[in-house]
Amino acid sequence: MSEESIVLKTFNNEIDAGLARQALQGAGVGAFIFKDDAGGMEPHFQLTGSVRLVVGRADAARAHQILQALHVRPVV
Repeated sequence: MSEESIVLKTFNNEIDAGLARQALQGAGVGAFIFKDDAGGMEPHFQLTGSVRLVVGRADAARAHQILQALHVRPVV
């Protein structure tokens, strides 16, 4: 059985999401970035807040605390 994933935060761009992901992974929390930018051909699609930072439900509370301590603000 695979672990359920949730969207922890939504960002305006991949760079901010990537920095948050690195912070989480550095603390031992697995995180992934999902974005809808037509395979990189339409990067302006990211401006709609379509860059999502996803973590496992079991790690969500810890991940939120880590990002909150770093003052990472979500778009939505």
